[in-house]
Amino acid sequence: TKLAFFAHNRKLLADIEQLEHKSRRQDVLVDDELIYGFYDQAIPEGIYSGASFERWYRDEVRKGGEPEDKLRLLYLSRDDLMRHEAAGVTTELFPKRMTMSGVAMALTYHFEPGSPRDGVTLAVPLYALNQVDARRCEWLVPGMLKEKAQLLLKSLPQKLRRHCVPLPEYAAGFAERVGGERFGAGGLLEALIADVREQKQIALKSADFKLETLPAHLFMNFKVVDEHGRQLAMGRNLAQLRAELGAQAQQQFQKLASATALAALETHAQGGEAPQNAPGERIASNNAPQKSNAPHTPTLGDAAPATALYENLTTWNFGKLPELLEIRRGGQTLFGYPALVDRGTHCDVEVFDSPEEAARIHRAGLRRLFALQLREPIRYLERNLPGLREMAMQFMARATQEELRDQLVELALDRACLQDPLPDDDASFHARKDEGRGRLSLLAQEIARLVGQILAEYASLAKKLVQAKAFGAPAADMQAQVDALISKRFILETPYAQLVHFPRYLKGVALRIDKLRADPARDARQAAEFQPLAQQYQRALSQRGGVFDPRLSEFRWLLEELRISLFAQELRTPMPVSVKRLHKVWESMQR
Repeated sequence: TKLAFFAHNRKLLADIEQLEHKSRRQDVLVDDELIYGFYDQAIPEGIYSGASFERWYRDEVRKGGEPEDKLRLLYLSRDDLMRHEAAGVTTELFPKRMTMSGVAMALTYHFEPGSPRDGVTLAVPLYALNQVDARRCEWLVPGMLKEKAQLLLKSLPQKLRRHCVPLPEYAAGFAERVGGERFGAGGLLEALIADVREQKQIALKSADFKLETLPAHLFMNFKVVDEHGRQLAMGRNLAQLRAELGAQAQQQFQKLASATALAALETHAQGGEAPQNAPGERIASNNAPQKSNAPHTPTLGDAAPATALYENLTTWNFGKLPELLEIRRGGQTLFGYPALVDRGTHCDVEVFDSPEEAARIHRAGLRRLFALQLREPIRYLERNLPGLREMAMQFMARATQEELRDQLVELALDRACLQDPLPDDDASFHARKDEGRGRLSLLAQEIARLVGQILAEYASLAKKLVQAKAFGAPAADMQAQVDALISKRFILETPYAQLVHFPRYLKGVALRIDKLRADPARDARQAAEFQPLAQQYQRALSQRGGVFDPRLSEFRWLLEELRISLFAQELRTPMPVSVKRLHKVWESMQR
């Protein structure tokens, strides 16, 4: 029937089914027998067709002397349909939308363990794919935080977990403490670690948590849609989705954001109206606007695109660089991310759609700007790096002495000047430059000592690897491991926190060679356990097409620790690792 009561009842049923999906319980909606009973009691005998039913219904409405919506004949109520209230299921705890970089994206909820849609799904327009904040998505929605925090705490080793018992109470307290404006700020693990440190004076690390033990519904599901709402891809691995569709997303972003950021950036820097520049006109460094404390978010109007906002920069003389620029075009609101771009002899400022890509490019550009301003200290370092000649001899198969020297200097510059938070205006840039000048030499010496240890181990190991070639597959595996560790630009391309472990990793390879000679069968058994994990990692790495995936990067270092655990146990690992655990980690990454 098309009578209004039926549409009302169907909508009410759908609303209560949504409550079940959000609360993840299937005992809120009454069963079909009770709904049948409601209609059976109200509709008299002898009604056997749609036409006879509608005649009866309209007659009853006329007898009542009231419009249908006031008479409420056959209208179900929430009380009729609910066994009990789904406590705590509110719009605040289970919102219908999440805003990312100015784009309101729909959230849907589904309760079906094992289904690809189980949990909460964020519908991401293709043009905004590169702007999704992965760290914000770790938090899911407020109504799911308590469960996720409890299971994260449950995944801790018992000696750490016991400080937070009873876990349900601690998780509820954590959810309350990080509610409101604090919800979603930074990474969830970092927030939980900080809370445990504050509440229990216990120091935790990210590696202490076993994310692989969490069920799939506690990770955000992403559905990428085109401009017509059609699904292009779906999954819980945001990095993989970006590897597949990131280039298309960037193209669509640039198409939508067909406005130059120049006028907005000038407005932001000057705190007033933007000057009227010709379409595509760009500002050179000597014409850069002056700094202002303008609090507003700069807005881009419709205009022709420009390649760069500022060009030919050799110092920071263009005021404040905002974290983002608001781009408005018609009904669309997007955000662009300005970044310094390294051009070798100078830097330009350009705008990108991805905050991660902008951050990566900006860091290299900022390093170049510091290098241009610290020419004299850098020249001194280049002439006085301790042990450079010997290191270059050990590294000559990979790179020249000049290339090695440049990496050492660049890493020293990174550690001296590029600590978070990065400078974002001319005053903070010049203050950081002056601080870095004083630390540069000591940091360079510390880095040179570490790299000296790494290359000494590498040179010693190279001889042993030549002798081990007769062992075939194990020798080839070790050579591939060493080649991946000691690449041409390993000093710059390896996070410093991991670089300090390289001497241990290389010692581990040397110990494996010694043990291989004594017991090849044992090495073969351990390699058979290790290889499936290594092969999965290599396949995933090639599928990413160069797109950075933080979880895959973390897995790479877990593999190095697993090698130590299997082949050189006496060197010990900083956290417990096992083949079983890494298989679980890998499974959790595929959700």
